[in-house]
Amino acid sequence: MIVRIMGEGQVRLGDSHVAELNKLDDELLAEMESGDDAGFRHTLMALLGAVREFGEPLPDDSLEPSELILPSPDATLEEVRAMLRDDGLIPG
Repeated sequence: MIVRIMGEGQVRLGDSHVAELNKLDDELLAEMESGDDAGFRHTLMALLGAVREFGEPLPDDSLEPSELILPSPDATLEEVRAMLRDDGLIPG
């Protein structure tokens, strides 16, 4: 699966990591719903960190269709709320 982190680029991520990323996505959604900005920041960084850790960066000159688009590390809670529209970041 190809994942794009806005403002950073794309990574190729194995399907074996989707369950772990789904857990972080669920936490992120709960924090957004409750308005927990500190928790949101922490979990967003954990989600992006996991994608970076488990993924293999694609070359900068490569442009593949992204199956997932994640917000940049400096995205606000409100910006991510607008992005999600109740669908979550990681498909179930």
